[in-house]
Amino acid sequence: MTFASRNAEDGGAQPALRCGDTEMTWDQTGTVLRRIANGLNTLDLGTLRRVAVFAGNSTEAVLAYGGITLAGASAVPVNFHLTAEEAAYIFEDSCASVAFVDANTLERGRAAAEAAGIATIIVWGDVPETVDPAIHRWDEWLSAASDVEPRTDLAPLPSLVYTSGTTGRPKGTELPPTAFAGGADIAEHLVRLGENSLVKQGRHLVVGPLYHSGPLVGTRLFLAGVPVTVLPKFDPEAVLEAIERDRVGSSIMVPTHFQRILALPDEVRSKYDLGSLRFVQQVGAKCPTDVKAAIIDWWGPVVWESYGASEVGTVCRISAEEWLEHRGSVGRPVPPFEVVVVDADGEPVPPEVTGRLYFRDATGRGVVYHNASNADAHLEPGLFTLGEIGYQDADGYVYITDRFSDMVVSGGVNIYPAESEQVLAAQPGIAEVACIGIPDEQMGEQLLALVVRNDPGLTESEVLAYCRDRLSHYKCPRSVEFVETLHRSAVGKINKRALRAPYWSRDDEAAPVQP
Repeated sequence: MTFASRNAEDGGAQPALRCGDTEMTWDQTGTVLRRIANGLNTLDLGTLRRVAVFAGNSTEAVLAYGGITLAGASAVPVNFHLTAEEAAYIFEDSCASVAFVDANTLERGRAAAEAAGIATIIVWGDVPETVDPAIHRWDEWLSAASDVEPRTDLAPLPSLVYTSGTTGRPKGTELPPTAFAGGADIAEHLVRLGENSLVKQGRHLVVGPLYHSGPLVGTRLFLAGVPVTVLPKFDPEAVLEAIERDRVGSSIMVPTHFQRILALPDEVRSKYDLGSLRFVQQVGAKCPTDVKAAIIDWWGPVVWESYGASEVGTVCRISAEEWLEHRGSVGRPVPPFEVVVVDADGEPVPPEVTGRLYFRDATGRGVVYHNASNADAHLEPGLFTLGEIGYQDADGYVYITDRFSDMVVSGGVNIYPAESEQVLAAQPGIAEVACIGIPDEQMGEQLLALVVRNDPGLTESEVLAYCRDRLSHYKCPRSVEFVETLHRSAVGKINKRALRAPYWSRDDEAAPVQP
Protein backbone atom coordinates (compact mmCIF):
# COMPACT_ATOMS: atom_id res chain seq x y z
CA MET A 1 0.00 0.00 0.00
CA THR A 2 1.40 3.41 -0.93
CA PHE A 3 1.60 6.54 1.16
CA ALA A 4 -1.41 8.08 -0.57
CA SER A 5 -3.82 5.19 -0.15
CA ARG A 6 -2.69 4.41 3.40
CA ASN A 7 -3.23 7.93 4.70
CA ALA A 8 -6.49 8.37 2.82
CA GLU A 9 -7.70 5.20 4.51
CA ASP A 10 -6.55 6.33 7.95
CA GLY A 11 -8.17 9.77 7.76
CA GLY A 12 -8.54 11.10 4.28
CA ALA A 13 -10.53 14.20 5.19
CA GLN A 14 -8.13 15.23 7.96
CA PRO A 15 -5.73 18.18 7.46
CA ALA A 16 -2.41 16.97 6.10
CA LEU A 17 -0.48 19.95 4.74
CA ARG A 18 -0.69 23.68 5.30
CA CYS A 19 1.29 26.64 3.96
CA GLY A 20 -0.01 30.19 4.27
CA ASP A 21 -3.68 30.25 3.31
CA THR A 22 -3.55 26.87 1.56
CA GLU A 23 -4.58 23.74 3.45
CA MET A 24 -4.93 20.25 1.97
CA THR A 25 -6.30 16.95 3.29
CA TRP A 26 -4.72 13.52 3.02
CA ASP A 27 -7.14 12.68 0.21
CA GLN A 28 -6.12 15.77 -1.74
CA THR A 29 -2.39 15.37 -1.21
CA GLY A 30 -2.62 11.67 -2.04
CA THR A 31 -4.11 12.44 -5.43
CA VAL A 32 -1.39 14.97 -6.23
CA LEU A 33 1.40 12.68 -5.07
CA ARG A 34 0.19 9.80 -7.22
CA ARG A 35 0.08 12.06 -10.26
CA ILE A 36 3.56 13.51 -9.60
CA ALA A 37 5.12 10.06 -9.21
CA ASN A 38 3.38 8.72 -12.30
CA GLY A 39 4.15 11.87 -14.29
CA LEU A 40 7.85 11.69 -13.46
CA ASN A 41 7.97 8.01 -14.36
CA THR A 42 6.81 8.84 -17.90
CA LEU A 43 9.87 11.08 -18.35
CA ASP A 44 13.47 10.16 -19.09
CA LEU A 45 15.05 10.79 -15.70
CA GLY A 46 18.47 9.56 -16.75
CA THR A 47 20.66 7.02 -15.00
CA LEU A 48 20.89 8.97 -11.73
CA ARG A 49 17.16 9.90 -11.74
CA ARG A 50 17.85 13.38 -10.33
CA VAL A 51 15.10 16.01 -10.16
CA ALA A 52 15.83 19.61 -9.06
CA VAL A 53 13.48 21.72 -6.94
CA PHE A 54 14.25 25.43 -7.42
CA ALA A 55 11.38 27.06 -5.54
CA GLY A 56 10.33 28.74 -2.32
CA ASN A 57 8.37 27.10 0.49
CA SER A 58 4.84 26.09 -0.53
CA THR A 59 2.47 23.14 -0.49
CA GLU A 60 3.55 22.44 -4.06
CA ALA A 61 7.21 22.26 -3.02
CA VAL A 62 6.47 19.73 -0.27
CA LEU A 63 4.39 17.67 -2.68
CA ALA A 64 7.13 17.85 -5.32
CA TYR A 65 9.67 16.43 -2.87
CA GLY A 66 7.22 13.72 -1.84
CA GLY A 67 6.38 12.82 -5.42
CA ILE A 68 10.05 12.63 -6.35
CA THR A 69 10.62 10.12 -3.54
CA LEU A 70 7.59 8.03 -4.55
CA ALA A 71 8.89 7.96 -8.13
CA GLY A 72 12.14 6.37 -6.95
CA ALA A 73 14.03 9.51 -7.92
CA SER A 74 16.57 11.71 -6.13
CA ALA A 75 15.58 15.26 -5.19
CA VAL A 76 18.10 18.06 -5.65
CA PRO A 77 17.10 21.06 -3.47
CA VAL A 78 18.33 24.34 -4.98
CA ASN A 79 18.53 27.60 -3.03
CA PHE A 80 15.85 29.83 -4.56
CA HIS A 81 18.01 32.93 -4.00
CA LEU A 82 20.62 31.74 -6.52
CA THR A 83 21.25 33.48 -9.82
CA ALA A 84 20.61 31.65 -13.08
CA GLU A 85 24.33 30.99 -13.45
CA GLU A 86 24.62 29.59 -9.91
CA ALA A 87 21.54 27.41 -10.35
CA ALA A 88 22.84 26.17 -13.71
CA TYR A 89 26.00 24.97 -12.00
CA ILE A 90 23.97 22.81 -9.59
CA PHE A 91 21.59 21.60 -12.30
CA GLU A 92 24.54 20.46 -14.42
CA ASP A 93 26.76 19.17 -11.61
CA SER A 94 23.92 17.07 -10.19
CA CYS A 95 22.94 15.70 -13.63
CA ALA A 96 19.33 16.72 -12.99
CA SER A 97 17.00 15.90 -15.87
CA VAL A 98 13.85 17.73 -14.67
CA ALA A 99 13.37 20.95 -12.67
CA PHE A 100 10.43 22.08 -10.57
CA VAL A 101 10.24 25.89 -10.25
CA ASP A 102 7.76 28.51 -9.06
CA ALA A 103 6.69 31.86 -10.49
CA ASN A 104 9.52 33.69 -8.69
CA THR A 105 12.27 31.42 -10.02
CA LEU A 106 10.83 30.67 -13.47
CA GLU A 107 13.01 33.03 -15.52
CA ARG A 108 16.20 32.10 -13.68
CA GLY A 109 15.19 28.44 -13.79
CA ARG A 110 14.52 28.59 -17.52
CA ALA A 111 17.95 30.11 -18.20
CA ALA A 112 19.66 27.66 -15.85
CA ALA A 113 17.88 24.69 -17.41
CA GLU A 114 18.85 25.78 -20.91
CA ALA A 115 22.49 26.14 -19.86
CA ALA A 116 22.47 22.75 -18.13
CA GLY A 117 20.61 20.89 -20.87
CA ILE A 118 17.41 20.22 -18.89
CA ALA A 119 14.49 19.73 -21.28
CA THR A 120 11.57 19.64 -18.80
CA ILE A 121 10.53 22.43 -16.42
CA ILE A 122 7.38 22.16 -14.30
CA VAL A 123 6.19 25.46 -12.83
CA TRP A 124 3.51 26.44 -10.33
CA GLY A 125 2.13 29.82 -9.38
CA ASP A 126 0.87 32.79 -11.36
CA VAL A 127 2.87 32.60 -14.58
CA PRO A 128 2.13 33.97 -18.06
CA GLU A 129 1.13 31.77 -20.98
CA THR A 130 4.07 30.37 -22.90
CA VAL A 131 4.67 28.35 -26.03
CA ASP A 132 8.03 27.12 -24.76
CA PRO A 133 7.78 23.31 -25.11
CA ALA A 134 10.11 22.82 -22.14
CA ILE A 135 7.75 24.53 -19.69
CA HIS A 136 4.76 22.70 -18.25
CA ARG A 137 2.22 24.33 -15.95
CA TRP A 138 1.78 22.44 -12.69
CA ASP A 139 -2.00 22.00 -12.88
CA GLU A 140 -1.96 20.99 -16.53
CA TRP A 141 0.93 18.59 -16.05
CA LEU A 142 -0.82 16.95 -13.08
CA SER A 143 -4.11 16.65 -14.96
CA ALA A 144 -2.35 14.80 -17.76
CA ALA A 145 -0.71 12.33 -15.37
CA SER A 146 -2.29 9.06 -14.24
CA ASP A 147 -4.05 8.84 -10.86
CA VAL A 148 -3.44 5.11 -10.40
CA GLU A 149 -1.27 3.85 -7.57
CA PRO A 150 2.36 4.34 -8.65
CA ARG A 151 4.72 1.38 -8.68
CA THR A 152 6.45 0.74 -5.37
CA ASP A 153 9.10 -1.74 -6.49
CA LEU A 154 11.65 0.94 -7.41
CA ALA A 155 14.62 1.49 -5.11
CA PRO A 156 14.45 4.67 -2.99
CA LEU A 157 17.17 7.24 -3.64
CA PRO A 158 18.62 9.83 -1.22
CA SER A 159 18.39 13.54 -1.93
CA LEU A 160 21.51 15.28 -3.23
CA VAL A 161 21.98 18.34 -1.02
CA TYR A 162 24.44 21.11 -1.87
CA THR A 163 26.58 22.86 0.72
CA SER A 164 26.20 26.60 1.11
CA GLY A 165 29.43 27.28 -0.75
CA THR A 166 31.09 29.64 1.75
CA THR A 167 34.54 28.47 0.64
CA GLY A 168 34.04 28.12 -3.10
CA ARG A 169 31.67 26.26 -5.41
CA PRO A 170 28.89 24.37 -3.61
CA LYS A 171 29.52 20.64 -3.24
CA GLY A 172 26.78 18.07 -3.60
CA THR A 173 26.43 15.35 -1.00
CA GLU A 174 23.87 12.58 -0.83
CA LEU A 175 22.02 12.32 2.46
CA PRO A 176 24.11 9.88 4.51
CA PRO A 177 22.84 6.57 5.93
CA THR A 178 22.28 8.29 9.29
CA ALA A 179 19.68 10.57 7.63
CA PHE A 180 18.38 8.44 4.75
CA ALA A 181 16.00 5.64 5.74
CA GLY A 182 16.82 3.45 2.74
CA GLY A 183 14.98 0.21 2.07
CA ALA A 184 14.83 -2.40 -0.67
CA ASP A 185 11.99 -0.58 -2.44
CA ILE A 186 9.62 2.39 -2.03
CA ALA A 187 7.17 0.33 0.01
CA GLU A 188 9.82 -0.61 2.58
CA HIS A 189 11.19 2.94 2.52
CA LEU A 190 7.82 4.33 3.61
CA VAL A 191 7.67 1.83 6.48
CA ARG A 192 11.13 2.92 7.61
CA LEU A 193 10.17 6.61 7.42
CA GLY A 194 7.39 5.82 9.87
CA GLU A 195 9.97 4.59 12.40
CA ASN A 196 11.51 8.08 12.78
CA SER A 197 11.21 9.18 16.42
CA LEU A 198 9.78 12.53 15.31
CA VAL A 199 6.69 10.77 13.93
CA LYS A 200 5.41 10.30 17.48
CA GLN A 201 5.67 14.01 18.32
CA GLY A 202 2.63 15.12 16.31
CA ARG A 203 2.31 17.89 13.75
CA HIS A 204 5.62 19.21 12.42
CA LEU A 205 6.40 22.87 11.69
CA VAL A 206 8.86 23.83 8.93
CA VAL A 207 10.23 27.32 9.59
CA GLY A 208 13.31 27.37 7.32
CA PRO A 209 13.76 27.05 3.55
CA LEU A 210 13.26 23.55 2.18
CA TYR A 211 16.55 23.62 0.28
CA HIS A 212 18.34 23.01 3.58
CA SER A 213 18.59 19.49 4.98
CA GLY A 214 17.02 20.44 8.35
CA PRO A 215 13.69 21.73 7.01
CA LEU A 216 13.79 18.98 4.38
CA VAL A 217 13.13 16.52 7.21
CA GLY A 218 9.55 17.81 7.14
CA THR A 219 9.02 16.33 3.68
CA ARG A 220 10.04 12.88 4.94
CA LEU A 221 7.79 13.17 7.99
CA PHE A 222 4.94 14.11 5.66
CA LEU A 223 5.50 10.88 3.70
CA ALA A 224 5.43 9.03 7.03
CA GLY A 225 1.91 10.34 7.66
CA VAL A 226 2.75 13.30 9.91
CA PRO A 227 0.69 16.45 9.22
CA VAL A 228 2.99 19.34 8.34
CA THR A 229 2.70 23.13 8.52
CA VAL A 230 5.16 25.09 6.37
CA LEU A 231 5.88 28.79 6.78
CA PRO A 232 6.26 30.52 3.38
CA LYS A 233 9.12 32.46 4.98
CA PHE A 234 10.42 32.83 8.50
CA ASP A 235 8.60 35.30 10.71
CA PRO A 236 9.09 35.07 14.49
CA GLU A 237 5.50 35.77 15.50
CA ALA A 238 4.19 33.53 12.71
CA VAL A 239 6.12 30.67 14.34
CA LEU A 240 4.33 31.18 17.65
CA GLU A 241 0.98 31.64 15.91
CA ALA A 242 1.41 28.39 13.96
CA ILE A 243 2.42 26.43 17.07
CA GLU A 244 -0.72 27.52 18.91
CA ARG A 245 -3.13 27.29 15.96
CA ASP A 246 -2.01 23.90 14.65
CA ARG A 247 -0.94 22.38 18.00
CA VAL A 248 2.53 21.78 16.64
CA GLY A 249 4.54 19.07 18.36
CA SER A 250 7.94 19.31 16.68
CA SER A 251 10.15 21.63 14.68
CA ILE A 252 13.76 22.10 13.57
CA MET A 253 15.35 25.53 14.01
CA VAL A 254 18.71 27.30 13.89
CA PRO A 255 20.07 29.73 16.52
CA THR A 256 19.05 32.75 14.45
CA HIS A 257 15.43 31.61 14.70
CA PHE A 258 15.74 31.46 18.48
CA GLN A 259 17.32 34.92 18.62
CA ARG A 260 14.57 36.52 16.55
CA ILE A 261 11.79 34.80 18.46
CA LEU A 262 13.33 35.85 21.78
CA ALA A 263 13.55 39.45 20.51
CA LEU A 264 9.76 39.68 20.26
CA PRO A 265 8.16 42.00 22.85
CA ASP A 266 6.97 40.29 26.03
CA GLU A 267 3.35 41.10 25.22
CA VAL A 268 3.68 39.20 21.92
CA ARG A 269 5.52 36.23 23.41
CA SER A 270 3.05 35.82 26.25
CA LYS A 271 -0.13 35.73 24.19
CA TYR A 272 0.55 32.36 22.51
CA ASP A 273 0.06 28.90 24.02
CA LEU A 274 3.07 26.75 23.15
CA GLY A 275 2.09 23.83 25.37
CA SER A 276 1.84 21.40 22.45
CA LEU A 277 5.61 21.51 21.77
CA ARG A 278 7.29 18.21 22.54
CA PHE A 279 10.53 18.34 20.56
CA VAL A 280 12.49 21.23 19.01
CA GLN A 281 15.78 20.32 17.38
CA GLN A 282 18.42 23.04 17.09
CA VAL A 283 20.80 22.59 14.17
CA GLY A 284 22.94 24.66 11.82
CA ALA A 285 25.42 26.37 14.15
CA LYS A 286 26.54 26.50 17.75
CA CYS A 287 24.01 28.51 19.76
CA PRO A 288 25.19 31.39 22.00
CA THR A 289 24.84 30.21 25.59
CA ASP A 290 22.61 33.08 26.68
CA VAL A 291 20.25 32.46 23.76
CA LYS A 292 20.12 28.72 24.46
CA ALA A 293 19.49 29.28 28.16
CA ALA A 294 16.70 31.76 27.43
CA ILE A 295 14.86 29.50 24.98
CA ILE A 296 15.08 26.54 27.37
CA ASP A 297 13.80 28.73 30.19
CA TRP A 298 10.81 29.70 28.04
CA TRP A 299 9.99 26.47 26.19
CA GLY A 300 11.22 23.97 28.75
CA PRO A 301 13.16 20.71 28.25
CA VAL A 302 11.82 20.17 24.71
CA VAL A 303 14.92 21.75 23.12
CA TRP A 304 17.58 19.36 21.82
CA GLU A 305 20.75 20.26 19.95
CA SER A 306 22.14 18.20 17.08
CA TYR A 307 25.64 18.96 15.87
CA GLY A 308 26.62 17.69 12.46
CA ALA A 309 26.37 18.50 8.77
CA SER A 310 24.49 17.48 5.65
CA GLU A 311 27.48 15.35 4.64
CA VAL A 312 27.33 13.08 7.70
CA GLY A 313 24.10 13.77 9.58
CA THR A 314 24.12 14.18 13.36
CA VAL A 315 27.44 13.38 15.05
CA CYS A 316 26.69 14.77 18.54
CA ARG A 317 23.43 15.32 20.40
CA ILE A 318 22.47 16.89 23.73
CA SER A 319 19.20 17.32 25.61
CA ALA A 320 18.14 20.48 27.41
CA GLU A 321 18.71 18.86 30.80
CA GLU A 322 22.22 17.75 29.84
CA TRP A 323 23.01 21.14 28.36
CA LEU A 324 22.09 22.92 31.59
CA GLU A 325 24.67 20.70 33.33
CA HIS A 326 27.25 21.17 30.54
CA ARG A 327 26.58 24.69 29.25
CA GLY A 328 28.02 25.39 25.85
CA SER A 329 28.45 21.75 24.89
CA VAL A 330 27.10 20.36 21.62
CA GLY A 331 26.69 16.96 23.26
CA ARG A 332 28.29 13.55 23.15
CA PRO A 333 28.97 11.58 19.97
CA VAL A 334 26.19 9.31 18.72
CA PRO A 335 26.75 6.01 16.87
CA PRO A 336 28.49 5.34 14.55
CA PHE A 337 30.75 8.25 15.53
CA GLU A 338 33.43 8.84 18.14
CA VAL A 339 35.41 12.04 18.68
CA VAL A 340 39.16 12.41 18.21
CA VAL A 341 40.84 15.73 19.12
CA VAL A 342 44.25 16.31 17.55
CA ASP A 343 46.97 18.94 17.66
CA ALA A 344 48.48 20.78 14.68
CA ASP A 345 50.59 17.69 13.86
CA GLY A 346 47.57 15.40 13.81
CA GLU A 347 48.46 13.75 17.13
CA PRO A 348 45.64 13.01 19.62
CA VAL A 349 45.42 15.21 22.71
CA PRO A 350 43.91 14.32 26.11
CA PRO A 351 40.50 15.46 27.42
CA GLU A 352 40.09 19.15 28.26
CA VAL A 353 42.82 20.12 25.75
CA THR A 354 41.74 22.22 22.78
CA GLY A 355 42.60 21.01 19.30
CA ARG A 356 41.08 20.20 15.96
CA LEU A 357 37.89 18.16 16.23
CA TYR A 358 37.75 14.99 14.16
CA PHE A 359 35.15 12.24 14.20
CA ARG A 360 35.73 8.59 13.43
CA ASP A 361 32.93 6.98 11.43
CA ALA A 362 32.80 3.30 12.44
CA THR A 363 31.34 2.47 9.02
CA GLY A 364 34.40 3.97 7.32
CA ARG A 365 32.24 6.31 5.19
CA GLY A 366 33.05 9.77 6.54
CA VAL A 367 32.40 12.75 4.27
CA VAL A 368 31.42 11.89 0.70
CA TYR A 369 30.88 14.43 -2.08
CA HIS A 370 29.39 14.03 -5.53
CA ASN A 371 31.89 15.17 -8.18
CA ALA A 372 34.27 16.72 -5.62
CA SER A 373 37.23 15.64 -3.52
CA ASN A 374 36.76 14.93 0.17
CA ALA A 375 40.49 14.79 0.94
CA ASP A 376 40.54 18.06 2.88
CA ALA A 377 37.91 16.74 5.30
CA HIS A 378 39.81 13.58 6.27
CA LEU A 379 42.87 12.91 8.38
CA GLU A 380 42.63 9.28 7.29
CA PRO A 381 39.83 7.20 5.76
CA GLY A 382 36.73 7.43 7.96
CA LEU A 383 38.30 10.08 10.23
CA PHE A 384 36.81 13.42 9.21
CA THR A 385 36.43 16.98 10.45
CA LEU A 386 33.65 19.53 10.06
CA GLY A 387 36.24 22.30 10.36
CA GLU A 388 35.93 23.09 14.05
CA ILE A 389 38.33 23.62 16.92
CA GLY A 390 37.30 22.43 20.37
CA TYR A 391 37.75 19.83 23.08
CA GLN A 392 36.09 16.92 24.85
CA ASP A 393 35.64 17.02 28.61
CA ALA A 394 36.17 14.16 31.03
CA ASP A 395 32.51 13.14 30.74
CA GLY A 396 32.70 12.85 26.96
CA TYR A 397 30.89 16.08 26.11
CA VAL A 398 32.19 18.01 23.10
CA TYR A 399 32.71 21.79 23.10
CA ILE A 400 33.35 23.94 20.03
CA THR A 401 35.56 26.99 20.46
CA ASP A 402 35.97 28.11 16.84
CA ARG A 403 36.51 27.08 13.22
CA PHE A 404 39.89 26.42 11.58
CA SER A 405 39.14 28.97 8.89
CA ASP A 406 38.01 31.64 11.34
CA MET A 407 41.19 31.63 13.43
CA VAL A 408 43.05 34.95 13.34
CA VAL A 409 46.85 35.14 13.64
CA SER A 410 47.88 38.49 15.09
CA GLY A 411 51.55 39.06 15.82
CA GLY A 412 52.10 35.30 15.79
CA VAL A 413 49.36 34.70 18.37
CA ASN A 414 46.33 32.55 17.52
CA ILE A 415 43.05 34.31 18.30
CA TYR A 416 39.72 32.48 18.19
CA PRO A 417 36.99 35.01 17.32
CA ALA A 418 34.26 32.88 18.87
CA GLU A 419 35.54 33.78 22.34
CA SER A 420 34.93 37.49 21.76
CA GLU A 421 31.65 36.75 19.97
CA GLN A 422 30.32 34.79 22.93
CA VAL A 423 31.15 37.65 25.29
CA LEU A 424 29.79 40.42 23.07
CA ALA A 425 26.60 38.51 22.24
CA ALA A 426 25.59 38.97 25.86
CA GLN A 427 26.22 42.74 25.89
CA PRO A 428 23.05 44.85 26.21
CA GLY A 429 22.52 46.80 23.02
CA ILE A 430 23.99 44.15 20.71
CA ALA A 431 21.61 42.11 18.57
CA GLU A 432 24.25 40.16 16.63
CA VAL A 433 28.02 40.17 16.33
CA ALA A 434 30.73 38.59 14.19
CA CYS A 435 34.47 39.00 14.67
CA ILE A 436 36.84 38.66 11.71
CA GLY A 437 40.50 39.14 10.91
CA ILE A 438 41.42 42.15 8.78
CA PRO A 439 44.86 43.23 7.46
CA ASP A 440 47.28 44.99 9.79
CA GLU A 441 50.70 46.14 8.53
CA GLN A 442 52.49 45.46 11.81
CA MET A 443 50.58 42.50 13.25
CA GLY A 444 49.57 40.72 10.06
CA GLU A 445 45.95 40.71 11.18
CA GLN A 446 43.82 42.42 13.76
CA LEU A 447 40.41 41.46 15.09
CA LEU A 448 37.41 43.53 13.96
CA ALA A 449 33.94 43.25 15.51
CA LEU A 450 31.01 43.73 13.14
CA VAL A 451 28.03 44.62 15.32
CA VAL A 452 24.30 44.82 14.65
CA ARG A 453 22.87 47.13 17.30
CA ASN A 454 19.45 47.06 18.90
CA ASP A 455 20.45 50.17 20.86
CA PRO A 456 21.38 52.96 18.41
CA GLY A 457 23.22 54.79 21.20
CA LEU A 458 25.77 52.02 21.73
CA THR A 459 29.32 53.24 21.00
CA GLU A 460 32.53 51.57 19.89
CA SER A 461 34.27 52.42 23.15
CA GLU A 462 31.48 50.77 25.15
CA VAL A 463 31.75 47.60 23.09
CA LEU A 464 35.53 47.41 23.47
CA ALA A 465 35.40 48.15 27.19
CA TYR A 466 32.75 45.47 27.76
CA CYS A 467 34.92 42.85 26.09
CA ARG A 468 38.16 43.92 27.80
CA ASP A 469 36.49 43.65 31.19
CA ARG A 470 35.78 39.99 30.48
CA LEU A 471 38.60 38.67 28.29
CA SER A 472 42.34 39.02 27.93
CA HIS A 473 43.01 42.11 25.84
CA TYR A 474 44.75 40.18 23.04
CA LYS A 475 41.54 38.18 22.51
CA CYS A 476 39.42 41.31 22.14
CA PRO A 477 38.64 43.25 18.96
CA ARG A 478 40.89 46.20 18.15
CA SER A 479 38.02 48.03 16.45
CA VAL A 480 34.25 47.93 15.93
CA GLU A 481 32.07 48.62 12.92
CA PHE A 482 28.30 48.93 13.23
CA VAL A 483 26.37 47.28 10.38
CA GLU A 484 22.72 46.75 9.49
CA THR A 485 22.98 42.99 8.90
CA LEU A 486 25.50 40.16 8.89
CA HIS A 487 25.91 38.16 5.69
CA ARG A 488 24.62 34.60 6.14
CA SER A 489 24.84 31.43 4.12
CA ALA A 490 21.83 29.56 2.82
CA VAL A 491 21.69 27.49 6.00
CA GLY A 492 21.67 30.49 8.32
CA LYS A 493 25.32 30.44 9.34
CA ILE A 494 27.25 33.70 9.39
CA ASN A 495 29.41 33.74 6.26
CA LYS A 496 32.81 34.85 7.52
CA ARG A 497 34.34 34.59 4.04
CA ALA A 498 31.84 37.12 2.69
CA LEU A 499 32.33 39.40 5.69
CA ARG A 500 36.12 39.38 5.27
CA ALA A 501 36.11 39.90 1.51
CA PRO A 502 35.81 43.73 1.46
CA TYR A 503 38.88 44.09 3.68
CA TRP A 504 41.23 41.77 1.81
CA SER A 505 42.68 42.22 -1.66
CA ARG A 506 43.48 39.16 -3.76
CA ASP A 507 47.12 39.38 -2.69
CA ASP A 508 46.13 39.71 0.94
CA GLU A 509 43.98 36.57 0.74
CA ALA A 510 47.02 34.61 -0.41
CA ALA A 511 49.12 35.76 2.54
CA PRO A 512 50.07 33.09 5.11
CA VAL A 513 48.30 34.90 7.93
CA GLN A 514 44.95 34.73 6.16
CA PRO A 515 43.04 31.42 6.45
